[in-house]
Amino acid sequence: MTLLAAKNVSRHFGGLRAVDDVSLTVERGEIHAVIGTNGAGKSTLINVLCGEITPTAGRVELMEHDVTQWSQPRRAQAGLGRTYQRTTIFPSFSVRENCRLSAQARLQKPWDWLTPAARCDSSASAAENALRRAGLSSLADEIAATLSHGAKRQLEIAMCLATAPQILLLDEPLAGMGAEETLRMLELLDELKASHAILLVEHDMDAVFRVSDRITVMVNGRVLVSDTPQAIRANAEVQEAYLGAHSEERVAH
Repeated sequence: MTLLAAKNVSRHFGGLRAVDDVSLTVERGEIHAVIGTNGAGKSTLINVLCGEITPTAGRVELMEHDVTQWSQPRRAQAGLGRTYQRTTIFPSFSVRENCRLSAQARLQKPWDWLTPAARCDSSASAAENALRRAGLSSLADEIAATLSHGAKRQLEIAMCLATAPQILLLDEPLAGMGAEETLRMLELLDELKASHAILLVEHDMDAVFRVSDRITVMVNGRVLVSDTPQAIRANAEVQEAYLGAHSEERVAH
C-alpha cells in the first residue's frame, strides 16, 4: 500500500531548481532510499514531503490524501514522522522523558488540565513501547547527553516512534556511526519496515544497498533513475553520475 507519494514535485529558490519535477512513492513494508551527491536535492525533497517547506509545483499525498498545503504539525498528527541530520534530542532529560515528551506532543489532552502531564498514562505507555522497539529500554533512565552517538540516533528514532507514525522520513540516520552502531541501526530499520513505510536519505552506500528495497538516484534536483538495488548496481548512468571512479567495484560488495 502506498502511504506517501510525491507527484511532479518541484521546489525552486529563485533560479535554483533544488527539486525539479520529482515523483516517487513509499510503500508500507519497504525501505526506499534516496541517494545523490551533496546538492542533489535530497534534504529539500524531505523538507517538502514533511511540510517544512511548500513546493513550488506538484502534489504531496499522504495515504492518498492531498496534503500539499498541510502544515508540518498536521502531517505529523496524520502519521508522518521525521528525523534530522543533526541530533534533536533534549540532552538534559532522561531517555524515557525524551520519548514521553514526544508522545505527549501527539496525545495532547487540553481538557484534562488537572492531571500533570508527567502522569499521563497513554504518553508513558507510548514512550515505553517506543523505547522497547528501538532497543533502548535498558537505557531508559540514562541522561540523553551521556549516550553514545549511535544510541542518540536510536533515541531520535524512538522519539519519532513515540508519535505513532506510519511513515518515517530518515535523513542520514547513520551519519558519524561506527561499524557496530551502523549494524545495530540497520537491524532496527529492517525490523521497522514491516509495519512502516520508510524513506531513507543516506550517504553510506554499503548500508543503502544492504537494507533498501528500492533506490532513487537524484542528480541536480531531478530523478536520474528509480529501481531495485540490483538494477541500480548495474546502471551505467548511476556509476558515471554519482558513484564515480571504480564504482563497479564499490557497488559489487
